[in-house]
Amino acid sequence: MRADAQLNHERLLAAAAATFARDGADASLKDIAKEAGVGIGTLYRRFPTREMLVEATYRNETSRLGEAAPELLEKLDPMPALRTWMDQFVAYIATKHGMAESLKAVLDDDRRLESRQLLADALGVLLRAGIEAGALRDDVPAEDVLMGLGGITLIADGDRALAGRLSELLVAGLRN
Repeated sequence: MRADAQLNHERLLAAAAATFARDGADASLKDIAKEAGVGIGTLYRRFPTREMLVEATYRNETSRLGEAAPELLEKLDPMPALRTWMDQFVAYIATKHGMAESLKAVLDDDRRLESRQLLADALGVLLRAGIEAGALRDDVPAEDVLMGLGGITLIADGDRALAGRLSELLVAGLRN
């Protein structure tokens, strides 16, 4: 892909994630194109259907969150890295929630399980770093913490402040 086409692709995915999180799966494609700074024709050339855009956005957001764990550990100590990742997870779920109905149509069970494993692996990297630093206990699997985070996002229902407080409680339970 040419550099300008790649940039447009990335801007479209970022704009789609923000717009779906804000407006839901029925968000205006024109609004997404406008937010990305491209014409609607560019959006349709890259993503001929709404479902293709939803799936690409989901895949991109999942990959970004999975890749964030080691990147955060390069910049932050394990505990702030873990909390930052948890906040990013809450934002990810908000985007996913905005696309929920469309995702049901485009994602099969294998893809959902693959995404869950990618996120559990990323969280595992952060938990291991916290364990090695002596800050976290070593008897809680990443999958359990991920399920706890998922529950927090359901309870918080878009209230980022509440999600942050509940995430702090989850981290307190993980401390050594």
